[in-house]
Amino acid sequence: MEKTDLKFDKEGLLPAIIQDLTTGEVLMLAYMNEEAFNKTIETGRTWFWSRSRQELWCKGEKSGNKQFVKEIRYDCDNDALLVLVEQIGVACHTGNRTCFYRAIGPKLKKKFYSTIEIGKTTLLEELYQVILSRKMKKPEGSYTASLFKEGTSKILDKVSEEAQEVISATKANDKGKIISEISDLFYHLLVLLVQCNITLEDIETELAKRKR
Repeated sequence: MEKTDLKFDKEGLLPAIIQDLTTGEVLMLAYMNEEAFNKTIETGRTWFWSRSRQELWCKGEKSGNKQFVKEIRYDCDNDALLVLVEQIGVACHTGNRTCFYRAIGPKLKKKFYSTIEIGKTTLLEELYQVILSRKMKKPEGSYTASLFKEGTSKILDKVSEEAQEVISATKANDKGKIISEISDLFYHLLVLLVQCNITLEDIETELAKRKR
């Protein structure tokens, strides 16, 4: 598709829905003019047109909550975009993971909802996203990136090592050490999840089956 086939509105704008490629969360809605669209294509970062400030802006330029574009889709009428991104940090200026963190009226039956409250970003979710970023970008000097470089076998060794240290700390009845070692174990388990392309939602769904 040529960009000239896109149908910008009378103000020269297109609505762009931003979605997390990994979790499927709808993160935000913003608008692109032709220049913002071009810069998004050229840089691999999301650029938008601010209707209130009347200027271009790049997501995360000031906050650090960057979006790296993985795919751009358009709808059947050529007048709306769906932008799939890797989200670093949170998407909403309120500090929530997504801009769509509120609901109108009573909630639907609980089975349609995640047991983690929609819109609330937990520390584990934030840490998962950081680990995912380390796997994709492989920054120099990153311990986590080095684990991915060495592969699954090394990650499993670390999980086993940390589990043994939890056992040792528990036998010693050292509460501070137990907390520290369990934290290490949690971290390396998250690395293993990312390595195996398993999301926190997958684990949550499985745990929900075990409520008795």
